[in-house]
Amino acid sequence: MNDPLVIAGKSYHSRLLVGTGKYKDFAETREAIDASGAEIVTVAIRRTNIGQNPGEPNLLDVLPPEKFTILPNTAGCYTAHDAVRTLRLARELLDGHALVKLEVLGDPKSLFPNMPETLKAAETLVKDGFDVMVYCADDPIQAKMLEEIGCVAVMPLASLIGSGMGILNPWNLRLIIDNAKVPVLVDAGVGTASDAAIAMELGCDGVLMNTAIAAAGRPVLMASAMKKAVEAGREAFLAGRMPRKFYSADPSSPTQGLIGS
Repeated sequence: MNDPLVIAGKSYHSRLLVGTGKYKDFAETREAIDASGAEIVTVAIRRTNIGQNPGEPNLLDVLPPEKFTILPNTAGCYTAHDAVRTLRLARELLDGHALVKLEVLGDPKSLFPNMPETLKAAETLVKDGFDVMVYCADDPIQAKMLEEIGCVAVMPLASLIGSGMGILNPWNLRLIIDNAKVPVLVDAGVGTASDAAIAMELGCDGVLMNTAIAAAGRPVLMASAMKKAVEAGREAFLAGRMPRKFYSADPSSPTQGLIGS
């Protein structure tokens, strides 16, 4: 814990957050999450049973809250009203749990965030005592507005949800990171391990993903790869990369004392 991720006052060793959807069954879900090393797992309240449907398989039997921090999210919500109502239900189901992931979508095709509704929902939820991590556009101004509302983390997309296109606008991410006083985590668009490493090298505090692991040919192996990528990217960021030198070379070996010189 020499370099913990701190969200809402709680420290986490892992900077990789993972989703729980799209796996073939709960057993694969648990195996992949164990391989990822993630401590925070996000759950779509509208799509996954965590107790609201008695008699159906309950995800919490596989991912007990005593071991994992459950992060209920509002996937499938297109208005602030629906998002707020969904997270209030989640708080009841999880015995007053306050940490939540807010996402209010603009349309079902792109799943791009509806930022006016996101801002409205965030304000309501913060006033209602929630610790809000929020999925948002990679817009530095609106990311700052969410922070000023009181969100505990901002989560700009790298590219569209489930697209696997990687980080399309690293410059906007850097602007958000450089101006933020709360953790910044890439959410959406990661496709493979190098995307996660790049996000961390840019200075992101963490990465959240689901499809990149669940839709891989071998999800458990990809989860392991993502764990290593996030760790390597974080170490590279802390180490500080060498400066780029265009149009010049610098030998890696000493040039003094060469034979024959």
